[in-house]
Amino acid sequence: MALAFGLDFGTTNSAIAVVQGDSVHLARFGADAASTFRSVLFFDAEERGPRGKPLSAAGPEAIERYLAAEGAGRLILSTKSHLASRSLKGTQIFSSAFSLESLVGLIAEALRRGGEAQLGGAATKIVVGRPVRFSGAVTAADDEFAVGRLRAALGLAGFAEESLVFELEPVAAAYHYESRLDRDELVLIADFGGGTSDFSLLRVGPEARRRGAREILGVEGVALAGDAFDAKILRHLVAPELGRGGSYRIQGKAMPIPPWLFSHLERWHHLSFLKTPQNLLLLDRILEGAEGAQRARVAAFRHVIDDDLAYQLYRAVERAKVELSSRRYATFRFADPKIEKTVSRDEFEAWIAPELAAVAGCVDRLLAASATEPARVDRVFMTGGSSFVPAVRRIFEERFGAAKLQGGDELVSIASGLALRARDL
Repeated sequence: MALAFGLDFGTTNSAIAVVQGDSVHLARFGADAASTFRSVLFFDAEERGPRGKPLSAAGPEAIERYLAAEGAGRLILSTKSHLASRSLKGTQIFSSAFSLESLVGLIAEALRRGGEAQLGGAATKIVVGRPVRFSGAVTAADDEFAVGRLRAALGLAGFAEESLVFELEPVAAAYHYESRLDRDELVLIADFGGGTSDFSLLRVGPEARRRGAREILGVEGVALAGDAFDAKILRHLVAPELGRGGSYRIQGKAMPIPPWLFSHLERWHHLSFLKTPQNLLLLDRILEGAEGAQRARVAAFRHVIDDDLAYQLYRAVERAKVELSSRRYATFRFADPKIEKTVSRDEFEAWIAPELAAVAGCVDRLLAASATEPARVDRVFMTGGSSFVPAVRRIFEERFGAAKLQGGDELVSIASGLALRARDL
């Protein structure tokens, strides 16, 4: 029997699935048999493979080895966020050059091997998710450039070129939502990933399934989501404790600490690229010229970069953000350097107000372009981690009413829908 996979390659989490009979089955990874696969790579500082290149691990194994290495290695996060960037072609890892496509390919290869081992063998059709607007994309040509790079990376991962089909992620989520319907509905899909927020308006249900085609009234997307919210927590709670806004002295003259260092701190997919000899040397010069408490802050910043603590920072930010989704106050805690601060939900919502406005504007453009009044929408299906943020939910409550909002399977609905689409093909 021919196999058809659904592959959701995400900024933060990925998943791979297949439809068997009437059920969707997801490959599971790691000691806890999770249905999602962290989109991360770890390169060991000592181990070398063919031609002396450092060996990598992906997903849960990468995180385990990274934590055990205690800074003696290189963790790479959020590679998907670079796909639309024409300037970032790759990076040096322990003196070896890696293209961005090869890094993405290493993660995708681990997903492919897991899928083939658990879901029945190699697939003859793979439907791959893609956002409406890739992170960093300005034009449609940027999006197509990103798709081309993703296609090349999947080829390096061992997926056959002729087997690949791309589908918009919010359309895939609609397939997942539709699988539980017993009547037709006009549904708005709101998919919040790590780097992008995507929306689609579709008519789905039994009649659409019978015809084998869904009526897509419109799609829209904006290149920001959970990572942008995380960046604001880092900017306001973490960066000041690492020297942001401070100065140092060089040859007797006061100089501001370069703001671009902290711009990288705010982006998970940039932080690992700060660990270069040139940047570490710059931080050493700043450290020499810093005085008093500022010197301790710069030393802490260098420690975060030198010991590759992006993942620990990410987890601390994520815990605070999750706490704010259910409580009015949260405490941000980071162990080394020790940072402990209380933040209110009101403060957090004020920090992310521009991003919330961009999301709301995107939804309004979708409704306007499809000439659809909010009252006509039967249901809003919200998926992805940021769908739990109360301020995000209010955008949809104000337009459609709280009773129409529905969620579920937030981290795997895209992979499930892609597998259902693959079955149809």
